[in-house]
Amino acid sequence: MTRTPPEQEESLFEAPPIGEQERMVEAILFASAEPLRVAELNARMPHGCDAAAALAHLARRYEGRGVRLVRVGEGWAFRTAPDLGFLMQKETVELRKLSRAAIETLAIIAYHQPVTRAEIEEIRGVSVSRGTVDQLLELDWIRFGRRRMTPGRPVTYVVTEEFLDHFGLESARDLPGLKELRAAGLLDSRPMPGGPDDTEAEDGQADMFEDES
Repeated sequence: MTRTPPEQEESLFEAPPIGEQERMVEAILFASAEPLRVAELNARMPHGCDAAAALAHLARRYEGRGVRLVRVGEGWAFRTAPDLGFLMQKETVELRKLSRAAIETLAIIAYHQPVTRAEIEEIRGVSVSRGTVDQLLELDWIRFGRRRMTPGRPVTYVVTEEFLDHFGLESARDLPGLKELRAAGLLDSRPMPGGPDDTEAEDGQADMFEDES
């Protein structure tokens, strides 16, 4: 029985070159229907590979191309370049209009997460129907967060990676401020239910997410 020389044994466990690792990450993400995290990529690649480094190289390679490598929450995915999005539009679009209650509830969750139903109702000033929350859960734009360590241990709500992906956001910190929303004509001049004014929103927006988990 012949024994493999030690130097050859070591070479068997060497990680592929970074260029080959880029190709692996590219293939995995191209075939995936959902954004994948670095840990998930490393788990699929040979021992010793560095998915994070491969992602960094791959992102630079795709700069300025029709398809871009973008971060979605904690995951990574290929997406059409924003300026070419119009090419993907269909002539017929099925619209699912959200009610005002659903829009307000979604906005409160996005800007105040993690938030309980009672806190949503306190901010809106009216009760939140089960149907409104169920609709947002069905769209997969919100999910259940951790329970509060308070009497009754109420469940909290947070936005999902699907919500971030749909609106082209890397994280909830990228949500626009009230001034930006109003400038874009997406919000009237009235303040949000229970929300701060423009100045407070601009100054305190980052603080809203300090306790986010």
